[in-house]
Amino acid sequence: MPPISAQPAPTGTPVAPEHNGHGKILFSGDPNASYERRLVFDHVVEPKTATIREQFEAVARAVRDLLTRQWLKTTQTYDRANPKRVYYLSMEFLIGRSLTNNITNLMAEPIVQEAMKREGLDPITLAEQEPDAGLGNGGLGRLAACFLDSMATMQLPAIGYGLRYEYGIFRQEIENGSQVERPDNWLRRPDPWEIPRLCETVEARLNCSVRIHNGAPHLEPNAPRVLVGVPYDRPIVGFGGKTVNTLRLWGASAPDFFNLGEFNHGDFFGAVLDRVTAESLTRVLYPDDSTAAGRRLRFVQEYFLVACSLADILRRFKSSNSDWRALPDKVAIQLNDTHPTLTVTELMRVLLDDARLGWDEAWDLTVRTLAYTNHTLLPEALERWPVELFELVLPRHLELIFEINRRFLGAVRAKFPGDEARAERASLIEEGASRNVRMAHLAIVGTHSTNGVAAIHSELLRTRTVKDLAEMFPERFGNKTNGITPRRWLHLCNPALATLITDAIGDGWVTDLSKLRALAPLAEDPTLRAKFRRAKETAKERFTSWLQTTTGQVVNPVSIFDCQIKRIHEYKRQLLMVLHIVVLYNRLRADPTLPIPPRTFFFAGKAAPAYTLAKLIIRLINSVAAVIDSDPAVRGKLAVVFLPEYNVSLAERLIPAADVSEQISTAGFEASGTSNMKFMMNGALTVGTRDGATIEMAQEAGEDNFFLFGLTADQVASSRGWYDPHWHYAHELETRTALDLIALGHFSNGDPGVFAPIRDTLLTKGDYYMHLADLGDYTRTQEHVSALFTDPDAWAKKALLNIAHSGRFSSDRTIHEYATEIWGAGPCPVD
Repeated sequence: MPPISAQPAPTGTPVAPEHNGHGKILFSGDPNASYERRLVFDHVVEPKTATIREQFEAVARAVRDLLTRQWLKTTQTYDRANPKRVYYLSMEFLIGRSLTNNITNLMAEPIVQEAMKREGLDPITLAEQEPDAGLGNGGLGRLAACFLDSMATMQLPAIGYGLRYEYGIFRQEIENGSQVERPDNWLRRPDPWEIPRLCETVEARLNCSVRIHNGAPHLEPNAPRVLVGVPYDRPIVGFGGKTVNTLRLWGASAPDFFNLGEFNHGDFFGAVLDRVTAESLTRVLYPDDSTAAGRRLRFVQEYFLVACSLADILRRFKSSNSDWRALPDKVAIQLNDTHPTLTVTELMRVLLDDARLGWDEAWDLTVRTLAYTNHTLLPEALERWPVELFELVLPRHLELIFEINRRFLGAVRAKFPGDEARAERASLIEEGASRNVRMAHLAIVGTHSTNGVAAIHSELLRTRTVKDLAEMFPERFGNKTNGITPRRWLHLCNPALATLITDAIGDGWVTDLSKLRALAPLAEDPTLRAKFRRAKETAKERFTSWLQTTTGQVVNPVSIFDCQIKRIHEYKRQLLMVLHIVVLYNRLRADPTLPIPPRTFFFAGKAAPAYTLAKLIIRLINSVAAVIDSDPAVRGKLAVVFLPEYNVSLAERLIPAADVSEQISTAGFEASGTSNMKFMMNGALTVGTRDGATIEMAQEAGEDNFFLFGLTADQVASSRGWYDPHWHYAHELETRTALDLIALGHFSNGDPGVFAPIRDTLLTKGDYYMHLADLGDYTRTQEHVSALFTDPDAWAKKALLNIAHSGRFSSDRTIHEYATEIWGAGPCPVD
């Protein structure tokens, strides 16, 4: 995280301080002022004896004081105006740290900088005291966080709903080159941003109870259970501080958490069992789904999110509206992927069982209120839940699903008479040895809008993945290409570049990223190109200094910083990048005088705990790194660094420093990507396949300013029947040499068979993600990268043109499209 004092000087009036009335006495020596008062009355310490953590909490709460009145005013404005509100349901919100982001969006940097200087506080040290909130894992959660920022900045009346995971997904450590999962206890210390709303708890009812048997939790059928959802609110500050929206996270508890009778009879554990089992529901994000218990927990998590959020949404609706027919006019609920799909049946249950509406009216209101975003084309990621699990946990919902399906299949047969194969494919129920509910099908049938998140993704979704449903409801399908917030991903994290841009074209780009296009003609200016190179050098020096300080690793700041940072998965093809590194390694071993610019390859990302091959890829990356580091033939020319515990704060440091962005997924598999946009906006050049939003990025900037390679999505699909990776192994010497070096133990540190599964995946099992098919073209493309890097001025020009054409990929643009084309919602300005 860059120091607060390093941010570019803000322009405009800092709205929130004026509204709050704190102004410059925010941190003053007056014992009634916020900072000192927080230390004295929250921590009961003298300011001079406070620990750095206590100082951080006091500063954060002082900043929260700065925004609180506007937060309240935002809520009051919505209650008074009764606008159509947007409710965004997501299992993930990867929000990162909040202190510097909130200060930036409040436009309060001068006040805070002055106050910290007066109090002798170090901004960098204070910022480091805040852990990244453990509320997400990857692009899905970071997108949700960017969307919340944009909705608040655009003054849309919106609330985000998620779960308050006590331990996040996991904290990643690397031991002997392998990923080790540790608890991410990010809530070990009080979170100064969250506000518990104990008077606004809601209930979620299950048809089963959790019991401990032989030390493990089990679901007991036909034992109705009530879970209590405790809301915790976090402020979402729009840029300028006028609108402060809310992210509401649900923690799980039990209604009667202490059984005095059991305690008095000596069953001390049983006395608190209900509370312990209930709270376990929101302990971790994505419990290990390799076990039945883990899958069941995930299912209950999803229903808990839906039940609590919908109860809260309907409470807000009914507080100002008495007619259920107004629901779609006042409420827009967006389902972020299939995880909240049970909202369809939960809303139907409420409208039928509680509101006593007829089926047709309840269904009409449900469909017009809900919308669904699809984030994947991977079959295994399109959730399917066993019918028997519904029978155990949510039997009423299963009844509703069967009835929805009966009516839907009737409509399918009426539109496509005699086509029973189509009806079977489109059915909400997947028949087979075990019957499953297809959650993506339920989401599409039960909502008025289904969108993909990049043009190619939306097209493939419509024409391949759910073709039968798209033909049934063609009017429901559309595209909303993802975007990122420029406030965090350029203005905050890259102060040197942000200052350069503002000096060149003004600061309007912060809230209207399309204005970056004014940089395009300026890319011809050699002076601006020189300034860009200096800004990139500054970012690289900042990153290398941080890396050495925190990990002891020393990297060459003048080398090419070549980065792939994202969840570890076969289709994202970290393995393809490793194969290229081994090819380069072999070339340099054969000819140490080979004239290539030095290059540092950075990897970061987590593998799911049960994803064995992904974890083995991490081990291979670290093993290759160790061998290269110890080989004098390549030392100084190649380096490989795996950065553990990838999170938002790490990305904020590395992305501004990156020269090359690796977006090399197998074409047709990446929905959109958002790291690709962050890199582009910060002046990295993309090496990528024609996949996801990378296609649109290249169209915006011109393919001459990208390094595109590899098979297209159509070529991948059409070659399935005949593709043979053995051909590449037999006919491409560098491919064969690289694979043999990996398989025969060169990188295995005395364990020659450890990477045999990787060779089996690429050869014996058919190389499903076509690494070997693309390796030759990828390697040739990387040669063009090296050649261009030796001409810094030409490189800078392409980088500036990328920045200039990144404006389309603002989350503000994406949210404007959602608001006007799906939600029918508009701004509700706060005085």
